[in-house]
Order: sequence, then C-alpha cells, then structure tokens
Amino acid sequence: QVQLVESGGGLVQAGGSLRLSCVVTRGMFSIYRVAWYRQAPGKQRELVASLTSGGTINYDDSVKGRFTISRDNAKKMVYLQMNSLQPEDTAVYYCLVAGTWGQGTQVTVSP
Repeated sequence: QVQLVESGGGLVQAGGSLRLSCVVTRGMFSIYRVAWYRQAPGKQRELVASLTSGGTINYDDSVKGRFTISRDNAKKMVYLQMNSLQPEDTAVYYCLVAGTWGQGTQVTVSP
C-alpha cells in the first residue's frame, strides 16, 4: 500500500512562491499517475494538476502559467511549484498517488 508524506506549505504574500513536495514512503511510484488537489474552506476538493507516468500534464485553468507539476521517479517525489500566488490559492493542498491521499499541507496567501 502506498504511503505519502507532504511538505512545503506555509504563509506567503500575494505574488510570492512556494514549492510543495510529496514523497512516497512505501509502494511503487513510477507507474502511477500523480496529482495535486486543493480544498478551500467551505468548498469541494478540486484538481489542481496531474501528471501521468507517460508525462501527460493537466492543469486547472486557474493555475495555468503559474503552477508547475513535476516528478522524480528515482526519489519517488512529486512537486508542485507555485508562483504568482494569489489569496484565492489559499487552501489545504493534497497529493494523490495510486488512490492514496497525503495528509494535506496548508497554503495561505495574504493580500
């Protein structure tokens, strides 16, 4: 069974950057699609970005041009580089691999 540990959240001012990381501590990795989701208070969890094992990337329109998803199969890591952050990006961000969710990491963007 896959296990995930996320890190990298925090508080940043609008226009700033953060990089989220997700490491798979147990289980296979390279064959799976990986994704980042986020959930803001009072809202449903939504897909932010996904990356298949074959390299196909998908972004939500709200983050296109600002966020970049990547993976390192050798390290079993998934990354989300977030630039030009805005207050509406404030949410708990979750990594998803092989049907398993990470614990979530809080991202807060101040005006």
